[in-house]
Amino acid sequence: MTKTWWKDSVVYQIYPRSFCDSNGDGVGDLRGIISKLDYLKGLGVDVVWLSPVYRSPNDDNGYDISDYRAIMDEFGTFADWEEMLAGMHQRGIKLVMDLVVNHTSDEHPWFVEARKSKDNPYRDFYVWRSGRDGHEPNNWASHFGGSAWQYDPATDEYYLHLFSKKQPDLNWENPMVRAEVFELMRWWLDRGIDGFRMDVINMISKTPGLPDVPAASDDRYRYAGQYFTHGPRLLEFLREMKQQVLSRYDILTVGETPLTTPEQAAEITNEATGMLSMVFQFEHMSLDADISPASASGVSAWRLSDLKRVMTRWQKGLEGRGWNSLYLSNHDQPRPVSRFGDDGCYRVESAKMLGTFLHMQQGTPYIYQGEELGMTNVAFASIADYRDIATLNMYREAVEERGIDPQLALKVVHARSRDNARTPMQWDASAEAGFTFGTPWIKVNPNYPTINVQQALADPNSVYHYYRKLIRLRKENSVIVHGAYDLILDDHPEIYAFTRTLGDDRLLVVLNFSGATPRFDLPGYVSFSGHELLIGNYEVNPAEDIHHLTLRPYEARVYRLMQ
Repeated sequence: MTKTWWKDSVVYQIYPRSFCDSNGDGVGDLRGIISKLDYLKGLGVDVVWLSPVYRSPNDDNGYDISDYRAIMDEFGTFADWEEMLAGMHQRGIKLVMDLVVNHTSDEHPWFVEARKSKDNPYRDFYVWRSGRDGHEPNNWASHFGGSAWQYDPATDEYYLHLFSKKQPDLNWENPMVRAEVFELMRWWLDRGIDGFRMDVINMISKTPGLPDVPAASDDRYRYAGQYFTHGPRLLEFLREMKQQVLSRYDILTVGETPLTTPEQAAEITNEATGMLSMVFQFEHMSLDADISPASASGVSAWRLSDLKRVMTRWQKGLEGRGWNSLYLSNHDQPRPVSRFGDDGCYRVESAKMLGTFLHMQQGTPYIYQGEELGMTNVAFASIADYRDIATLNMYREAVEERGIDPQLALKVVHARSRDNARTPMQWDASAEAGFTFGTPWIKVNPNYPTINVQQALADPNSVYHYYRKLIRLRKENSVIVHGAYDLILDDHPEIYAFTRTLGDDRLLVVLNFSGATPRFDLPGYVSFSGHELLIGNYEVNPAEDIHHLTLRPYEARVYRLMQ
């Protein structure tokens, strides 16, 4: 495996609407980001992934784009964007933009034209079908609830939207669509950006004929992922993208690829023949999802054994073949300390442990804004306080169509809503957490007086300073970036332990994923002559025998083992 800058990097995701508001309108903006660039530099990150800032009606918070070459008015101007990019580059930080090209907004000029008539030149930019017996063309469900088809009376046909009805899917079978997408990619790259995060990029190829999902339940609309993820022409389209665009720039590319297997990911990210730097897989994000038809809540307890199995399958599956992305949170997921740790008594310890877990595996780590503070989920008292379209649709369907008790539905929202990640960044203990001097677009998490940047910077034992050390260790130790991963104690119900090995350099990572005090016994085949503690989230006696340890709640330790 060759060395590249994006393997050695740590990426920080900014969700601009919730990061920092500079003008008091309650919405984060580009000038707010500019004001916090020194904060990012201090943390030590190498790359910023910026969620969409393009012009948009905001049906799905910017993931419905009406103009790919313009900045959303709420976020500022193109001059602001250029100043932000220059400020990042001056600080040695690269910028990765979000590429959303499975779909556009229904207010994009292409779709405005497409819906005018069946013979409009832009008609074939989208996926249109006639109805079937007075109903939709097939039984596919939208990710956001209801049918994936919207009837358009002007032309008596339906258009496909895997997400909101205001997000019509582009027809990638049309070479003119691909040419337009490749041109807009070159347009941004020529302005100096350093790569793309590609939104649901493995959904751009659909199964020909768009067949019905076989009946597995009484639901009128059914999830059709087998017909639109990793479709028959996906690799062909990505190879064309590489040939036309990606191969001409030294950039980071990461594809969001739900339902992808390690084998498929290895093909996409293979150094010699692949198309992208890495992909985001979702297996570990599904461990607490109850998808059984009888489930009222959709939420189940997750097991550490399953997390080990999934992460190890990806670590070993891409070893020497491709490259992993490493993440526990983003704008679409609940906060990891609330999901996989303890957001109460052991919030700080478990946030540090989860950071250790992430940063000590092979791959490129992604930090989502606030993760470095140990920010938590929020439990708003009313559904009226939520803003996410997927959350609101899920709640409405649960209560109105499935008859689920509103309080149970709200508990599911508390656990799973994307708005858990979208409450404003907590900068200080002043009004609205220092995010805005106006009224924020979504309420601030009430725990901001005790969890905020100002407090974290002042406390040498904070989650923030621990993340700084994790990032620094990664830069100083090639074994963390390039070393092989091997799981140990695979059956232990509370301890996740593994080694990292690069030549004669070897690390031992020991993580307690529980609030209990389990005993750690190092297997006899892991031999060494001495050891050195690289990082831990508790004070440790250096003379302690690491063959046999009693771990404290959510304890994390990383040792270098001497041969």
